[in-house]
Amino acid sequence: MYAPITGYFSIAQNADRGIEASENSLLTGESNALFWQHIKALFTGQENKGASIETSIDPKLQKAAMDALNANNEDGAAVAIEPSTGRILAMASTPSYDPNTLASHDTGAASKAYTELVTNSSNPMLNRATSQLYPPGSTFKTVVMAAALESGKYQLDTQIPAGALYTLPGTQTQLTNAETQGNGTDGKISLKEALAWSSNTAFSQLGVALGDQTVSDMAKKLGFDKSITIDGTDTNGIPMTAVASRFPTDVSQDKLALASIGQGDTVETPLQNAMIAAAIANDGKLMKPTIVDRVRFSDLSVMPDTKPQVMSNAFSADTANKLTEAMEAVVDEANPNLQISGVKVAAKTGTAQIGENNSSIDGWVMGFAPADNPKIAVAVVVHNVDLYGSFAAGPIMTAIMKEALQQ
Repeated sequence: MYAPITGYFSIAQNADRGIEASENSLLTGESNALFWQHIKALFTGQENKGASIETSIDPKLQKAAMDALNANNEDGAAVAIEPSTGRILAMASTPSYDPNTLASHDTGAASKAYTELVTNSSNPMLNRATSQLYPPGSTFKTVVMAAALESGKYQLDTQIPAGALYTLPGTQTQLTNAETQGNGTDGKISLKEALAWSSNTAFSQLGVALGDQTVSDMAKKLGFDKSITIDGTDTNGIPMTAVASRFPTDVSQDKLALASIGQGDTVETPLQNAMIAAAIANDGKLMKPTIVDRVRFSDLSVMPDTKPQVMSNAFSADTANKLTEAMEAVVDEANPNLQISGVKVAAKTGTAQIGENNSSIDGWVMGFAPADNPKIAVAVVVHNVDLYGSFAAGPIMTAIMKEALQQ
């Protein structure tokens, strides 16, 4: 359950992932930060012990995420964030592995277990939440909508081009919508309804109208195009990072149209998508994601708690409020299966076409709750399924939110 977070300790292999790697020198007691503890141990004759690491992970939320992903043996990931602080409350990745097999004091057994894991075709040691890139599908429309609202040229009721079909510029390829409501009326649809009904024809044309630089600039403010450090420094070990999510620039209009609906060359991590949801929930302010709350020394003294840090002011509170209103419509109008009794939920689903001839799906959902007083932001991806994101990933997000909101 916790392997994606902790990583592993082994006498046969160097820890190269998770907190075992990012806080290695503190855990082993070799860090310079433990200087006075070393001096005390020298004079008292006590054993020089390493520190213990206290994370932000909520065990109930982590279990809810892992149980929901494992219910159907899913290949996927889920991330839950506290929007106001950036604290990661759950980070699940499946299939996972048992780090205890690597902790054997029998070097041969530990090496054998490691070899079996790294050669396993399902890649259980991969943290899919931070180290796997997926096409985000229609969840990326929240980024395009944020760029449009921030431009000052669009409001929720602004009518934008839609229609039943949109031929990608310079090609014969035609985009359609999954729901007829996404077609609009007489070729037009309001920006709010375009998000609610996930209109591909509307958002592909909107992305082209805005231009790749405008959309890219918004994506970068939300964390795209650079790796994200979650914990640690080079002096403590190997920092825990998320690979850089990407949105293409300097591309032809047909590729921009596809990228604007989360297809083509747009790829992101589940952590990145949770960060977007958290920024919308936090009035446009993106907090740096963290997973360690504090470091406690063997004498029970502590290093200063991790302080919340603003990563960027991605967009205005007004834009965040309008996005929230549209994301509530996503749930209430188009995806009632995402509703939670007595709680307002804001969300965006995504169904990304993958494989040869778009033969399979990466099902996505991202969102936050309560929409009017956000406590938790969640992103979920389920890889290689044949269900829309609302039904593949939606129940997992809902399970995590329900667990969080009853505490």
